Amino acid sequence: MRTQVAVIGAGPAGLLLSYLLHQAGVDAVVLEARDREYVRQRVRAGVCEQPTVELLTEIGLGDRLAREGLPHEGFSLRFDGADHRIALTELTGRAITVYGQQEIVKDLVDAHEERGLPLHFEVSGVSLSDVDTERPVVRYRDASGTLQTLECEAIAGCDGFHGVARPSIPDGVLSVFEREYPFAWLGVLAQTPPSHEELIYTHHERGFALHSMRSPEITRLYLQVDPAEDLAAWSDDRIWSELAQRLAVDGEFTLREGPILDKGITPMRSFVAEPMRHGRLFLAGDAAHIVPPTGAKGMNLAVADVRVLSRALVALLKGDASLAESYSDTCLRRVWRAEHFSWFMTTMLHTDPHADPFARRLQLSQLRYTATSRAAATSLAENYVGLPFGG
Repeated sequence: MRTQVAVIGAGPAGLLLSYLLHQAGVDAVVLEARDREYVRQRVRAGVCEQPTVELLTEIGLGDRLAREGLPHEGFSLRFDGADHRIALTELTGRAITVYGQQEIVKDLVDAHEERGLPLHFEVSGVSLSDVDTERPVVRYRDASGTLQTLECEAIAGCDGFHGVARPSIPDGVLSVFEREYPFAWLGVLAQTPPSHEELIYTHHERGFALHSMRSPEITRLYLQVDPAEDLAAWSDDRIWSELAQRLAVDGEFTLREGPILDKGITPMRSFVAEPMRHGRLFLAGDAAHIVPPTGAKGMNLAVADVRVLSRALVALLKGDASLAESYSDTCLRRVWRAEHFSWFMTTMLHTDPHADPFARRLQLSQLRYTATSRAAATSLAENYVGLPFGG
C-alpha cells in the first residue's frame, strides 16, 4: 500500500489534518486503534475558540456547529462568595462556542465516510520505520488481523500522549518539559439543563469547581479532587452536594440536579516535547503537548497544529521544505503561550493542599485584580477566546 501521508490517530487532530490534506489534493490514510463507535462517542473537551470555529466553517464543516453550538460572550469567575463576569466579547470582540469535541469528531468521521476517504479503525501493532528518509514506512495489523505495510512520504503522529509516534523518535532527540499538579478533576455529564447561561469557574476553599454544558439539556460539571481519589467513593448524592457547596454564591443561584450519565477522574499535567518534528515524522496535538484543562486549550491547540502542518506537508510534497522545517518552531510559539495560560488559570483557581497562607493570599489577590482590572480581564479574555492562528 502507498499513500502520501500516513496519519496515526483518528482524534480531532488526525481527522482534521486528513480532511485538510484531501481538500488540498494530497492523499492521506488515517489509522486508528479504537473502533468507530468509541471514537465517535468518547467525551472530551467542549470549548471551541473563535479561530477553531472559523476554520471549521471555512472548510465546510460548520453547519451543525452553527445549528447546535452554544456561543458564549462571557463566563463567570466566582470567589469570595461573589460572581464576577468576564465579558469576553466586550473586551476582545470575539467569543467562544460550546460544542463537544466528540461532535467535531462525528462531523469529521461523517465527512470522511461520505467522501470515501481512507479511514481504518481497530488497527493494532503499529510501528514506524525509516522516518529519517523520504520514504517512511508504517506497519500494522488491520481489523482482520492481517499484517499491512503502508509506504508514504510523511507520517503525522496524531495519536495522543500514549501513542506510538513520539516513542518512535530516537532517544536524545526530544527535550521534554513537564509538570504534574497535586489535584485532578472529577468530571460528570448530567442529564439536566444548565444552571447558568454561561460557564462558571469557581475558586473555593473546598476546591475548584466548574459548571459547563454540552447542550440545552446536558450539563458538564467538574470538581477538584485528589489524584489518588477513588471514584467509587463519590456517589451521585455526594457529587451534587459538593457541587452545590462550591458553586454557591451570595444572591440567587440554584444548581439543577439530574441523572448522572458519565463520571471519571482525570489527573492534570503540563507536558511539552520539542521539537515536534524528526525527519519525515511530525507530531501534532496531545502527541506533542498536554495542557491542564482549566484553560480549555487542548483541542484548540491540536487544531492550530494541524492547520500549520497541513500547509507544511502540501508544500513539502511539492518540493518546498521551508514550512516543514519551521513547523515545530511555529507551533511551539502558540503551544508555550497556551501552556502558560493554562498554568495561570490552574494555579489561580485551584486550592493547592500544599500551599502556605502566604501563597493563598497571593492567589486571592490575583483573582481580585483580574475581576476588577479591565486590563487584567482583557488579557485573560484575549487568551481564552483564542489568539489568531499563526504560520
